[in-house]
Amino acid sequence: MSYFLSILGLVLIVEGLPYFAFPEHVKELAKRLPDIPDGILRGLGLLLMLSGLLIAYIGKMYM
Repeated sequence: MSYFLSILGLVLIVEGLPYFAFPEHVKELAKRLPDIPDGILRGLGLLLMLSGLLIAYIGKMYM
């Protein structure tokens, strides 16, 4: 359980970084988000999920 909480904490840190470091850019992106086609957003989401899975797999191999 502690491993899960550690990973969850790291995810929250990474998710919060853009809001802390570049709040004006995040607001601008939020305004333009409805104009981005759904297919592009789904593709980006899939790419990010696969990247996360690969990173988790590599991390598991070397632990």
